[in-house]
Amino acid sequence: MDIDQLRNFTCVAECRNITAAAAKLHLSQSALSRSIQRLEESVGQPLFQRKSRSVELTDAGRRFQTASEEILQVLADAQSAINDDGRTGKLRIGSIPTIAPYLMPALLRSFSDSFPEATVLLTETTTDELVKMLQQGDVDLVVMAEPVSAKHLDLKRLFKEELYLLLPVGHELCDRDSITFQDIQNESFVMLDEAHCLSESINTFCQRGSFLPVSVERASQLATVQEMVSLSHGISMIPKMVRSLDNSPHRVYRSFADPRPERWIILGTNPYRFQSRLLQKFQDHVVDFTRSSEN
Repeated sequence: MDIDQLRNFTCVAECRNITAAAAKLHLSQSALSRSIQRLEESVGQPLFQRKSRSVELTDAGRRFQTASEEILQVLADAQSAINDDGRTGKLRIGSIPTIAPYLMPALLRSFSDSFPEATVLLTETTTDELVKMLQQGDVDLVVMAEPVSAKHLDLKRLFKEELYLLLPVGHELCDRDSITFQDIQNESFVMLDEAHCLSESINTFCQRGSFLPVSVERASQLATVQEMVSLSHGISMIPKMVRSLDNSPHRVYRSFADPRPERWIILGTNPYRFQSRLLQKFQDHVVDFTRSSEN
């Protein structure tokens, strides 16, 4: 049994298909099949159940997958520690869709200017998926928003940002300088899918006024929410970082009267994973960048 066999096994387990795994590994199907066969001989049990167009892990295969992934991660961490010069290397960063397009481009550009030899890869997905990826070591650091339900992670608050009321041009509330709970409790809302934490934040805020927003439409991107509001499909609530980049003449933003709705932007890492010097410098850069942006 060797490391290449473990890598090959893990790839097949993820792809569930020899052809797809062989292409990903840049191997011939026959070479990959022989590698898996030799590994099964070493283990003494079949790890896959072969089907006509796919393979499925056996019970032994599922147990072996967990052990194999742990071994490969330990090896990756050891290699990172040996080559850890604080300037070069690869970082895998995750962020949620209500932050990634608005904050991350400028942040990553700024980091690249300071660390041109480093490679930073960005993954954009929901909070629940990012938490899983961080726990499993698929990303090194995440930038997301509260609320987050996660164990065994280090979560650090970066900054708080206001949520603005978004209105179509001509709406009667556009003439008001600030909005109260009572002003919006009978309005229809355009909101993100429930998988997005921003929707939970909006619900929590509205519950303070003893009502729940009536959602007439759901979207997976804030850009879609903005356009639907522009077409008078309803109203919504939008984070400051999104509002700051919106120059459309077809919608209007208004602040709420105190207590204003806000959300905390947070940074998450996994304390049980190897923390490279480059990752530590990226964390410091995120803190400094967001602090200077707020000021």
